[in-house]
Order: sequence, then structure tokens, then C-alpha cells
Amino acid sequence: MDPILEHKQLMTRRHFFGKSAMNVSVGSAALASMMGPQQTVADSGQPTGGILHAPHFPAKAKRVIYLFMSGAPSQLDLFDHKPKMDEWYDKDLPDSIRQGQRLTTMTSKQKRFPIAPSRFKFQQHGKSGAWVSELLPHTASVADDICFIKSMHTEAINHDPAITYIQTGSQLPGRPSLGAWLSYGLGTMNRDLPDFVALTATWTGRKSAQALYNRLWGAGFLPSKYQGVSLRSQGDPVLYLSNPPGVDPTARRQMLDGLSQLNQKLYAEVGDPEINTRIAQYEMAYRMQSSVPDLTDISNEPKHVLDMYGPEVTTPGTFAASCLLARRMVERDVRFVQIFIRGWDQHGGLPKDIANQCRDVDQGGAALLKDLKERGMLDDTLVLWGGEFGRTIYCQGGLSRENYGRDHHPRCFTMWAAGGGIKPGMTYGQTDDFSYNITENPVHIHDLNATILHQLGIDHERLTYRYQGRDFRLTDVHGNIVKDILM
Repeated sequence: MDPILEHKQLMTRRHFFGKSAMNVSVGSAALASMMGPQQTVADSGQPTGGILHAPHFPAKAKRVIYLFMSGAPSQLDLFDHKPKMDEWYDKDLPDSIRQGQRLTTMTSKQKRFPIAPSRFKFQQHGKSGAWVSELLPHTASVADDICFIKSMHTEAINHDPAITYIQTGSQLPGRPSLGAWLSYGLGTMNRDLPDFVALTATWTGRKSAQALYNRLWGAGFLPSKYQGVSLRSQGDPVLYLSNPPGVDPTARRQMLDGLSQLNQKLYAEVGDPEINTRIAQYEMAYRMQSSVPDLTDISNEPKHVLDMYGPEVTTPGTFAASCLLARRMVERDVRFVQIFIRGWDQHGGLPKDIANQCRDVDQGGAALLKDLKERGMLDDTLVLWGGEFGRTIYCQGGLSRENYGRDHHPRCFTMWAAGGGIKPGMTYGQTDDFSYNITENPVHIHDLNATILHQLGIDHERLTYRYQGRDFRLTDVHGNIVKDILM
């Protein structure tokens, strides 16, 4: 792009008013807008700062809580009940089922691909009759509030590109994450907390877990103000949020005022929009010194609420504690909260490790739905649960009735969604008897992201950002709204 044209397009409202300071009326209006917090979203209740100014159409959801199971949970042991596989124990996966599909390097050299039926019992639950494993009794209790999507699929077969793909729409790093796109499009609904927050929960499953990189909640090529803020489970929730020894709030305020004047002077000279981001981040950090301690203090939560989330809710960093914190954030109009929990990559010793993982997430995730529903918030809060791909029906490594492992499987996996205009008590999509191929209603990860944006009032084809000569969007060049699961 022509540098002069780019500079003009990047000229923000603050820059425009700064250049218009000679005009008394315009300068006064600018000053009033910057000095008047009573006009902010905190009091108006309307989003502000988004490129769209208003959604493309009425939204069914205002907020999203995304529970991400990093490492890829086994759909075969949790949701995709395949009783016929008991008859296939230790028999080879038929070539007619595999159809020459790609394998990872971890099992491609195996001489055999023996079938490993799930050792866990399944039952149907609720009026919907959804099949749920015995590993998830709390999730089963809210089955009628959930839409289980059993026909998810992706092209990525290894963890890092697969997680990057489902979060950003590309297997290659550098694209904005889902939460960043929402912040860019819709702006913020509050002024005292970030619009997009990421949490990383502790886990008790497989300890050698896949790494998580901040690009998963990053802004990519969008302005950095749209990136997610990662809250820590130990020490200050946000690094350097507390004042250092010897610095009181008055001194901090004076320092920020002086720093803001210097940054505004620099911005008037060079027009770099990242300077405005820096000013806004300093101010947000100052407000968060009050808002974050209040957010993380659960001492006033009623006992019955804490009991609903389980005994781990009072231990910072656990999944249950993160779910309660997510509910407290969306109550305060944080638009997008994402909880990552690692440890689901079970290539061996799956039965033991997946049982631990399910104990970590089951009660807290179900309590989150119950809590939101009791507060009348589930209708406009979209909750998602799932990982980056699924697991194979065939065993990786040694096989017995009680112990087995499973390799990566991108051809089909299960996610669930609840609230935010999603039909409750529904199972969507089907797979074959081996949970290897989709037989009905395939849902690509681009379709999922298109549907999420749609529920927040965004046409996924129209939310774009021009970068390096082309218009980018979250769903790349395709993606269809899954209308059958919408109310």
C-alpha cells in the first residue's frame, strides 16, 4: 500500500481531533469526549470502539465463553458411542474405512491398526437422549441444555497447526484470534476490564502436554489493542499490575498523566496508531488495579454457588476456579473469555489420564452452564467446549481391554455448544461405526467460526481487515453458518 494513503487510513479519531485543535468547537468536542467517562460504554450499555459501529444484524449472543481442551479429547471415550466396536476388539481397521487417509508419523510405521473399543460405559441422558460417557456425569446432567456436534472436522493433523487453525482460521501463525476479531469488530462493552481475556487452567492428566503460545489469543496483524489479556493464577493476575514499593496511587496517576502527554505529543508528530494503543493500555492497567482484585475476590459468592462448582473452586488456577471467574467476567461485560486446559494428548495410557482430565473439567463446566442459566445469562452467553481434533479408533502402542492409546484424528471429532441462541438438547451430525468418517452433516472448523460470529450479529464474510494487499477474515475463503443448530 502507498505509505501516504496508509497513513491517511490509519488516522484515528484522536489524531483527527488533535490536528483540528485550531478549531475551537471541534477541539472542545474532542476534549469533552475524552474527559467524559459518563459517555462511555460502562454507562450506556452499548458496545463502543468496534470497526462495525453496530452488528450487521440483531445478535443472539452478547458474550462467549470458550472452554478449550488442548491436546484433543477422545470423542470415542466421551460422546461418540460406538458399541459395535466391542466385536472388533484387536481386529485391524478395514482399508475400506481408512480409505488411504493420512496418518501421523507416530503410527504410520505400525504394522497393524488394531481396534480399541472404549472401556467406559455410556448412557443416554435427559429428554434429548444424548449419549454421554460415565466419565462426565455432571455434563450428562445438563445434556438438555447442550447441542453436541459430532461431525466436526479439520485438515490439520498435528497439534500446533491444528490449534492455530481453529483459533485463527489459518494453520500458519500470524493471523488474529477469534477473540481479537470480535474485539476489532464489536469493540468493548466495559471500560474497567479487557474485552478479551485468556485463562490457562491447571490439570492432572498427562503432564507432558503441548505448549500454548500467546498467538492463540493474539491480535496477529490487527492493532495490538485487540489481543487477549492473559490472567495468571498465581501472584498478580496481570504482571506489574500492582504498584511497586514506594509508589502510591497518586504518584502512579501523576506518572501516567505525564506519560500520556508525551505519547500524545509523539502521536501528533508521527501518527502511529500503536501509540494510541499504548495510551489506552496504560489507562486500562490503571483501572484494572481496582477492577481485577474485585473480580478475583470470590469471598462474597454464596456457599451454594461454590458447592456447585466443586471443592477445587477455591484453588486458584483450577478449571473450576477459572469457570467461576469466567462467569464473574461476563457478568461485568467482558465479551470473550477463553479457558485453555492442557493434558488431553493421550497417545498411551488413555483410560487413566482421560479419567483425571474429566474430573478436572466435568463439574466446573456443568456448573458454569447451571450458574449462567440461574442468572438468566445463558440465553445471551454462548458457551463452547472442545479441542483441535479427535482421536483414532485404532490403538497406538500396546493394546489391552483396560489400557490403550489413540493417535490424532482430524476426520471427525465432537464439540458442544450451549446458550447464545443454540438449540438445546440436540445432537447434530453422525459418524460411521468406527468414528472414523462423517456420514451426516459435516461441520468444518470454518463453519463453526462462521456460526459463532453469526450469533454475535456478524456476517463472517464482511468482517475483514486489509493487510499486505488482500482482505483477510477469520474464515479465510469459505465457511457456512450451521443453521440447523440455531434457534
